[in-house]
Amino acid sequence: MTYSVKEIFHTLQGEGAQSGRAAVFCRFAGCNFWSGREQDRDSADCSFCDTDFIGVDGPGGGKFKTPEALAAAVRALWDENARGAEGRPYVVCTGGEPLMQLNPPLIRAFQAEGFEVAVETNGSLPCPPEIDWICVSPKQLDRLVQTTGDELKLVYPQSPVRPEDVAHLEFNHFFLQPMDQVGRTPDNTRAAVDYCLKHPKWRLSLQTHKILGID
Repeated sequence: MTYSVKEIFHTLQGEGAQSGRAAVFCRFAGCNFWSGREQDRDSADCSFCDTDFIGVDGPGGGKFKTPEALAAAVRALWDENARGAEGRPYVVCTGGEPLMQLNPPLIRAFQAEGFEVAVETNGSLPCPPEIDWICVSPKQLDRLVQTTGDELKLVYPQSPVRPEDVAHLEFNHFFLQPMDQVGRTPDNTRAAVDYCLKHPKWRLSLQTHKILGID
């Protein structure tokens, strides 16, 4: 298959249990919950997405005809920034919805280049068992099929999914991440803090890349 990638960039993971870790982000184009077009937002299954995943015109983006070609591009960017450095190379496959394209041959190609492979998914598609780190951010309960993993990161508050709806699932870490909304972010943050204080199974996840002003 040909892989359509919006962008590839080197940064620090800003969210969740791996926050602060150096990584190459591979953002795949396309999503099964929203077209990415503003005119479709109100009717989308996920109406609060803050990411541009349309097309392949971002930095490092493009069409990659083989798993090896995409893995080599990700490795080249890692080496450009951290060649020979201590620590295992880390690639975060995100989107959009990365599992529309992230398949076992590509996962194995990343791993052959030395990467630990993470995915950030809405959980509507099953994760291949080869993935090293699974982060699920559910948006629709009736479409949630990936119910196990390393971390569950719930954007909060959102009406389709409440913390109590997913707290029983088999994840190692449970995070609430305040929804970033113009004029409402402080209230959402306070609500998430209050919930975590009352329900200590949950931990607060902040979008530290936005706080620090890094990509």
